This record gives sequence, C-alpha cells and structure tokens, in this order.
Amino acid sequence: MYKLKTTATFDSAHFLSGYNGKCANIHGHTWTIEVEVRENSLIAEGEKRGMVVDFSDLKKSVKTLADRYDHTLIYEQGSLRESTLNALREEGFSLTELPVRPTAENFAKLFYEALSRELPVCRVTVYETPQNCATYEEES
Repeated sequence: MYKLKTTATFDSAHFLSGYNGKCANIHGHTWTIEVEVRENSLIAEGEKRGMVVDFSDLKKSVKTLADRYDHTLIYEQGSLRESTLNALREEGFSLTELPVRPTAENFAKLFYEALSRELPVCRVTVYETPQNCATYEEES
C-alpha cells in the first residue's frame, strides 16, 4: 500500500451556536488540513509513471479547497438571524454557510467527501490548533 500526505492551511473565524463556553463567541483559527491518499499500485505508464498521484495535483486540490474557506466567517445554517447576515453582507464580509456546525470533526468529514470525488483519499485530519485535531476516514 502506497500513501502520500500533504497539508494546506487557511485562516477563518467561526463560532459554535448553542455551545456553553468561549467558543460560542466569534473567534479565529489557523486551520491545517492534512490529506492522505493511498493506492495499492503505482501508475504504470506515461509521465506520471511510478506515482500514486502527482504531488502537484494533490497539493493543488487541497489548496483550492483551503482557499474556499480562507479569511471568511464560517457559520452553521440557521445560526444567525437574516438581519445579521444582511448587515455583514452590506459591510462586505466574506461568509461561508455550512449545513453542519463548523467543528474540526465536521470539517474533516466535509473535506474528505469533497476531495474523494477526485482523489483516492483515505484520511483527512483537520487541526484547529497545533495541538488539537480531528480525523475522518471511512471504515474498510
């Protein structure tokens, strides 16, 4: 089994609606996405011969995903009043709505699902701080 791993980072703000603690307030993180892909065999022919995937393709896919969340306020659908959203939009703030709470656990699964459409992803780990992370991988 061959495995490759790469990372990308993004900075964003979020809050946990309905949470009883500091994270109920808007705050920011430098998130790190660590993506691992795997294959049983290497590409046999062509310019990518001897590779699982081209590292440049892997890095580009992960960076493109990270860039979608960079410098935005990430919030759970239904957690902000429409008047609040309208005021933020009028001020020109970048907003990203998710169907789930913006936790490291949910990001790990969302990113896994998004990247799996184009890559042989086996594991995604999302760090919200250098010491705290969540991992998502499907059971074999």
